[in-house]
Amino acid sequence: MSSGNGSLSDGVIKKIVLSYTYVAIWIFLSFTVIVYNKYILDRKMYNWPFPISLTMIHMTFCSSLAFILVKVLKLVEPVSMSREVYLSSVVPIGALYAFSLWLSNSAYIYLSVSFIQMLKALMPVAVYSIGVMFKKESFRGETMANMMSISFGVAIAAYGEAKFDAWGVTLQLGAVAFEATRLVMIQILLTSKGISFNPITSLYYVAPCCLVFLSIPWMIVEYPILRDSSSFHLDWFIFGTNSVCAFALNLAVFLLVGKTSALTMNVAGVVKDWLLIAFSWSVIKDTVTPINLFGYGLAFLGVGYYNHSKLQALKAKDAQKKTVQADDEQGRLLEERDGDGLGRRNDNQSD
Repeated sequence: MSSGNGSLSDGVIKKIVLSYTYVAIWIFLSFTVIVYNKYILDRKMYNWPFPISLTMIHMTFCSSLAFILVKVLKLVEPVSMSREVYLSSVVPIGALYAFSLWLSNSAYIYLSVSFIQMLKALMPVAVYSIGVMFKKESFRGETMANMMSISFGVAIAAYGEAKFDAWGVTLQLGAVAFEATRLVMIQILLTSKGISFNPITSLYYVAPCCLVFLSIPWMIVEYPILRDSSSFHLDWFIFGTNSVCAFALNLAVFLLVGKTSALTMNVAGVVKDWLLIAFSWSVIKDTVTPINLFGYGLAFLGVGYYNHSKLQALKAKDAQKKTVQADDEQGRLLEERDGDGLGRRNDNQSD
């Protein structure tokens, strides 16, 4: 009996340790990619202010590696879909992803790491608003009031920002809008059709689309500057390790959500944001004001309440589903029992 309890305890401990390991890996990789991108793009650090080019390098690396894993090594099965579904569903999502990454990386040139994390707190507001617009979310006054509180907190953080840059804020808000639209479109265009990607197949199908859409602004905005800059030489170590980190982050997202839950990822994201704010202030020496922290604190409380509400809604939905399944099962048992009873009566009558 004691051995059974011991093995159960060991199993629970192992599960907890694994969950914390997945969280730690995701936080580390997400933290690394953000700081690494900031280092490359910031004019005061590595001084390579070409966000479209950096994003294209990431997409080229990720799509090439995904192609090798899917088509050459055949370690991952491709998703079965028609050309029509690919063009109508995957291509628009790829376009939204391309613009989201482009604008998000561009913001690192103008804004501090800490302030960007504060602006990213608006993601639930954007996802909910766009969800309501496309009728994937139902409008609720309580939820909208919560969204307003998050927005108010971010506005206070922006007011207290020591190095506020309007263009940088515009870029980051645009990135949030494109990313939120992409998340809603995944539900509408893919999930509703029963299509789901793991990180490898996602990169296999979406990354080439991103590359194509990014090449258009790249040819107009960055290619002429790079072409005329004879002093530029690609540092294979810097961009190679940066691309490996970006690819590993995609795998870590799948690992975290697949082995724990999306809610765990949201909570881990809050921890990561606070760590990045602390790192930005202590190591990069970005200015973080008390008003910054007060505003982000308000936004953080709003995001926490939103996540709590989503969790309660999911629990209620699961409980309702289990009740319906139990009622159906009980109904089937009653029908079988009534059928058996009727059969016995017929047999007795025939005798």
